Amino acid sequence: MLRARGDDGTSVSDEALLSGIAAGDEQSALVFVRRYQRRLFGLAQTILGERGLAEDVAQEAFMRILRHAAVFDPRRGSVLSWALTITRNLAIDSLRARRATPTDPDSWIFTNLISDTMDPSDAVAASDAYSPVVRALALLPEDQRRAVVLATIYGRTAAEIALAESIPVGTAKSRIRLGLAKLRASVTVMGPR
Repeated sequence: MLRARGDDGTSVSDEALLSGIAAGDEQSALVFVRRYQRRLFGLAQTILGERGLAEDVAQEAFMRILRHAAVFDPRRGSVLSWALTITRNLAIDSLRARRATPTDPDSWIFTNLISDTMDPSDAVAASDAYSPVVRALALLPEDQRRAVVLATIYGRTAAEIALAESIPVGTAKSRIRLGLAKLRASVTVMGPR
């Protein structure tokens, strides 16, 4: 599809790329992966905090997107939202698999991770703009990182975080406060890339 025109894919819409992928065009798949690889990997790494795991999740997300390109319905949302939602769901599944204790799939913490106020594409654009924050966030201890992300990105209160993590409210508040202080100090030292 793209190869016949000699197009490098920069002017092709996301929807057209998915149509090409559904038709079996390898060039469309290549352009799509190059266009979305930073966004999907960035989202996975933000949620998981581990580069290797994020790479696995992003790769699985691309496999699902490529396998199911024919079922994409533009009336239900943008390609970016669809791709980010697939990635987010896989990252959450990965978190569940890593937990020492089983998690009920209907647990409120996972069902409420979907933000009613921020579109996934806005979240990725914001994360690209704040890459020093993302780098600093990766340096935090896991418990503080999780508390800060739940509080700042998902808008959870200390009480909700305490309930989700099975910790006292004071501990949740401390994790949020210490995590934010460490983030502030790290971002000041790191500066923009």
